[in-house]
Amino acid sequence: MPQQHLDRLTSIDASFLAQEGHASHMHIGGVLIFEGPAPAFEDFLDHVRGRLHLVPRYRQKLATPPLETGRPLWVDDPDFNLEYHVRHTALPPPGTEDQLFLLASRIASQQLDRSKPLWENWLVEGLDGDRFALISKTHHALVDGISGVDLASVLFDTEPEPEAADAAELEPWRPEPEPSPADLVLAGARGAVSTTASLLTRTLLAASRPATSLGLARDVLEGLGELVWAGLNPAPETPLNVEIGPHRRYAVVRQQLADYKEIKDALGGTVNDVVLTVVSGALGQWLRSRGVRTEGLEMRALVPVSVRTKDQRGHLGNRLTVMRGPLPVYIEDPVSRLRFVSVAMKGLKESKQAVGAATLAAVNNLAPPTILAQASRLNFSTRLFNLLVTNIPGPQLPLYVLGRQLQDLFPVAFLPENHALAVAIMSYNGGLDYGLLGDYDAMPDIDVVADGIEASLAELLAAARGRRPRTAPAANGNGTPPADVPAVENGGPAPIVPTDHSRHAKRGPSADMRAKRERGSRPARKRTEE
Repeated sequence: MPQQHLDRLTSIDASFLAQEGHASHMHIGGVLIFEGPAPAFEDFLDHVRGRLHLVPRYRQKLATPPLETGRPLWVDDPDFNLEYHVRHTALPPPGTEDQLFLLASRIASQQLDRSKPLWENWLVEGLDGDRFALISKTHHALVDGISGVDLASVLFDTEPEPEAADAAELEPWRPEPEPSPADLVLAGARGAVSTTASLLTRTLLAASRPATSLGLARDVLEGLGELVWAGLNPAPETPLNVEIGPHRRYAVVRQQLADYKEIKDALGGTVNDVVLTVVSGALGQWLRSRGVRTEGLEMRALVPVSVRTKDQRGHLGNRLTVMRGPLPVYIEDPVSRLRFVSVAMKGLKESKQAVGAATLAAVNNLAPPTILAQASRLNFSTRLFNLLVTNIPGPQLPLYVLGRQLQDLFPVAFLPENHALAVAIMSYNGGLDYGLLGDYDAMPDIDVVADGIEASLAELLAAARGRRPRTAPAANGNGTPPADVPAVENGGPAPIVPTDHSRHAKRGPSADMRAKRERGSRPARKRTEE
């Protein structure tokens, strides 16, 4: 359905607002690198202005009914100012990618202003190699990952020469009048009535088809049971699940989609299975580098799954459910790790977990805001998962903005409360780019995870090509546990988290920047080639 003035947020959209706090920002985005010199800022503004009519929600802000009697609504912003949302900056010389990703981490560290439409775009000049970048930031309440790919395409063209904008599209925008408190209450009530009527219609339709309805009811009950079982079997305690602050670190890895397809063709599974296997291997190496025992340790990833139908593609708002995927960091052999992940993910897809989650989301549409806020906290609890891992399929053809070709598209995810790392992956035009978002204090060694991703893929590629993969060395390099890892006593289990955290003391941003200047910039990561 089209985006309208006074649309009510869905329960999923509202849950992202409820989960946002001082340290847990609920915006997502991307770092997009283009070849060629940057366009003039005024030309870029005109380009965005000429296509905003395709995404009316980007001119709308939040409005909450009096006394929070219902979920927030989207209303036209009479004070909308495009120059506030589209910003212009430049990197200082030499303009390295490290400087760009540092800027991206700082932008990700700042919450969006809820009194305005919930998005920003930054045009960044001065990137070395005669390149420029765009950094996007959009609140998750506005758009989900799959929908976001469609909406980003309104700024892109599939040919170097963009189509000329229609003069009518550049006409001044006329917002609807700002609603009164009574208008907000009435619009919220209409939304609630519409939701109730939809559920009643489904109930009557189910009553007219008893055989089909019994099967669906059985699937729903099984799905709810599986969700309860998942809650009763919590995710393990790891160094990732600690209190986080508002500041972020950001690192990227460039890889090739063809490598992932080669691995899945030779060893089995899907591209997403290979991604989870690579992430598992990287996390295992990272944990062992910190002196953490990984024997028998299976971490859990929150894996978003879009339930958006084809006719809903291109519409704003979230159509998401989640599954809790396995990350067997204790399996060091890459082939065995892939087989484990493939079998486990196949079982999850055949299970009714997603059906149960979708049912809960539908029921939440009837919940008042206070209850919805409490329910959303359960969805992001550390009891259920250790980190977010999201794999977004992107377009497999070159895209252009004002004649400049997009080279890389690095996604930026978000960190829920007490989750220090999120891994987002996006494929584009034959590439597969990772974006790692980490808490500034908890993840000073985020580059170790990035290096582990490259090493983990190399192991799988070697196995797929019939070569013996090199096993990653232990943390101390001699195949034995590091000295600071407690030994297993009397056959009992070893503690997962080491008791000595002095090696990872928190550091302030100023001290870290001084140390970085002293070390100098590290070289940019290269694409994996073999």
